[in-house]
Amino acid sequence: MRDIVEYGQLFIGGTMTDPAGRETIEVVSPHTERVIGRVPHATRRDVDRAVTAARASFDSGVWAGRPLAERIEVVTRIKDGVLARHEELAESISAQNGSPRSWSVLAQALGAVMVWDSALAVARDIPYEERRAGVLGPLLVRREPAGVVAAVVPWNVPQFTAAAKLAPALLAGCSVVLKPSPETPLDSYLLAEIVTAAGLPEGVLSILPAGRETGEYLVGHPGVDKVSFTGSVAAGKRVMEVAARRLTRVTLELGGKSAAVILPDADPSAAVVGIVPSAWMNNGQACVAQTRVLAPRAHYDELAERFAAAAGALVVGDPLDPATQIGPLVAERQRRRSLDYIALGQREGAKVLAGGGRPAAQETGWYVEPTLLGEVTNTMRVAREEIFGPVVCLLPYDTEEEAVRIADDSEYGLSGSVWTADVERGLDIARRVRTGSYSVNTFSLDMLGPFGGFKDSGIGREFGPEGFAAYQELKTIHLPAGHGTGEG
Repeated sequence: MRDIVEYGQLFIGGTMTDPAGRETIEVVSPHTERVIGRVPHATRRDVDRAVTAARASFDSGVWAGRPLAERIEVVTRIKDGVLARHEELAESISAQNGSPRSWSVLAQALGAVMVWDSALAVARDIPYEERRAGVLGPLLVRREPAGVVAAVVPWNVPQFTAAAKLAPALLAGCSVVLKPSPETPLDSYLLAEIVTAAGLPEGVLSILPAGRETGEYLVGHPGVDKVSFTGSVAAGKRVMEVAARRLTRVTLELGGKSAAVILPDADPSAAVVGIVPSAWMNNGQACVAQTRVLAPRAHYDELAERFAAAAGALVVGDPLDPATQIGPLVAERQRRRSLDYIALGQREGAKVLAGGGRPAAQETGWYVEPTLLGEVTNTMRVAREEIFGPVVCLLPYDTEEEAVRIADDSEYGLSGSVWTADVERGLDIARRVRTGSYSVNTFSLDMLGPFGGFKDSGIGREFGPEGFAAYQELKTIHLPAGHGTGEG
């Protein structure tokens, strides 16, 4: 990824096609601040062509009408293609968004493989038709594909989030228009090559790199039946507003400000080792990051010292260097945002325990040191607002009830964790905090369980049977009395 990668066409309806406009997207390396790629910027006319192709492919039944076993065969080949090219995908993503390459291999690329694989497992077990005894007679309840899907994915985990939408949508029989972020369009061209080689029929998938205006046109398009969006709360609210005009179904996976609660009986060393990777994961550019760490006041000083040392030991550098643990942020605006929040936290009364500025060794690039803010209260903006950078807050608490209250006192409700010597005690905490996912003495995201958030963290779920159902509509067929019983 050291040379400029250029694509002159768009993937519309399964074929590479000249764009309708002349505008391009320049991809800039967050490490060198130089242009590393260039692709067409999709326009409204490109959206019209893509939705028309998707609509035609869906209505014709070329994909939705195929037996499930055949759809599974094609999607399995897509999954295998992603696996075969996972190193290439990981490098492309790291070069575009600054994600450390070691993390990109495991989470960006192999994580996407796990998403494809898990969706295949779910597809095999879903009951597509179910007979029920109704009040007035027998019923047949069918699950049918939702139709044409607009899938909008962010720049922080582009292949993982694309897989979270594409895998269940395609297996359900939907046709999809995928819109990658303008910060990370290059890996989507690798995906286009993979799905073409896998034999996905023409018209079923289009990929349109573009900015917000084109994305808004896509989610409001009359030919779209379902919108699946991952991004910020502000953008998610706008997506919901636009989709509501046509009552288009939506799934929204939005932000988070998740809390890791360390109980007094926890092993402090184990808690630090477990929390640090989930707090500063992907340079802090992760909606599930544990960015609020709640420490019992009696052990606060010890934990502050341990977390500060761990943050200071993280290796900062070139995202393509296998030794790097913290890379640059995706754009200058994100670097400035993190530094502004660090300054704001200090004005609010927080203390910088580690990091706090630009790494001295990095002369170029949008870098921010892994930063730990101490003496934070939950009323401070740094504790309430999603920073989306390598900034973690350490908050003291006195009682278990107070810890639960602080963890729950947030506009978000996406993730969280608890660390304790007593798993059952931790499970009790997990049941009490209102978040969509929670971990006890670990941090995990399992693709066979539903993932999503409470409150401002979103609407609906991805992964598992619940996520698969988001790409299906339910139909009830009423049958005559006695049908199927030998009486009629």
